Amino acid sequence: MMLTYKEFSANNIPFINQTMVTFLKKSNQSELLLESMAYSLMAGGKRFRPLLLLATVDFFEVSFESQHYDVAAALEMVHTYSLIHDDLPAMDDDDLRRGKPTNHKIYGEAVAILSGDALLTEAFHLVSTAEIESALKVELIRLFANASGSSGMIAGQMEDMLGENKKITLKELQDMHSKKTGELIKYAVEAGASLSTDNLEVKKYLIEYAEYLGIAFQVRDDLLDVIGDETIIGKKIGADAAHDKNTYVSLLGIKGAQTAFESYCDNAQEALNQAKEILNYDKKETLLDVILEELKVM
Repeated sequence: MMLTYKEFSANNIPFINQTMVTFLKKSNQSELLLESMAYSLMAGGKRFRPLLLLATVDFFEVSFESQHYDVAAALEMVHTYSLIHDDLPAMDDDDLRRGKPTNHKIYGEAVAILSGDALLTEAFHLVSTAEIESALKVELIRLFANASGSSGMIAGQMEDMLGENKKITLKELQDMHSKKTGELIKYAVEAGASLSTDNLEVKKYLIEYAEYLGIAFQVRDDLLDVIGDETIIGKKIGADAAHDKNTYVSLLGIKGAQTAFESYCDNAQEALNQAKEILNYDKKETLLDVILEELKVM
C-alpha cells in the first residue's frame, strides 16, 4: 500500500535532519556558527526538495541508503542557505521564516551571512564524502553547482532583484523562476534518477516532470503570498507586493494564477505518466504522484 505524504515525510525527515546535523558537527570549529546554522536548518520546513530526491529513488524501487540521504541533506543545506540570505535586509528584509524570527534577527547580519556561506560550502563537502562511485559523484557535484550557482538559482535571484519596480513579460517571469526555484527542484529529481538508473528515456520524462513541478511550486508560492495564512505558511504575506515583485498573481490575477497552477500540475502528471509507462507500471501510484497531489493542498 502506498504511503501518504505525511507518512513518507515522517519516515524520512528524521534521517535527513540527522545527516545534516551530524555532518556539520563533525566538520565545524565554531559553536556560534554551528548554533546559527542549526537554528535555520531545524526551524521547520517541509523538506520538499530532499523528499523529492528520495521519492525519485523510490520510483526505481531502490532502497534508501546513506548516499541518498547525504545528497538529499546537501540539497536542503543549499536551500536553507538561500533562505538565510534572501531574508537579509539587503535582499528581501524579512523578519519571519518558517514561523520563527529570521536568522539575522537572532544572530545578527554578519553571523547570518557566514552561516549561509558555510551551509553552501559544507553541502558540497557532504556530497564529496558520500559513498558514491567517483564518476557519478563528480557528475552530481557538477549538476549541483550548475543548479545552485550563477547559471541556476543565483541567476534567478539576480533577475528577480533586477525585475523589482518594473514590469516583465510572462515568458521572462517563467525563465526567471525556472532558475530561482526550478533548478534545485529539477536537481532533486535528476540526482535521484542518476543515483538509481541509466535509463535515459525515463530520466528525460522525469526531468520534464520536475520542470513543470517547479513552475507549479512557484505559482503556488505566489498565490500563498496573497491569499495564504501566515500562521500556516510561517512567513508574512504581502511581501511580493511590498517589494513590487513580478509574480504570477501580478501578471495573471488570482484566478489566472490558479488556472496556470492547475495546468502546470497536469503537465507534470502527463510527463510522469510517460515515465511510468516505459517502466510498465503506468497504473501504479508512486511517491512522485503523491508529491504532486500534496503540492495541490500544501
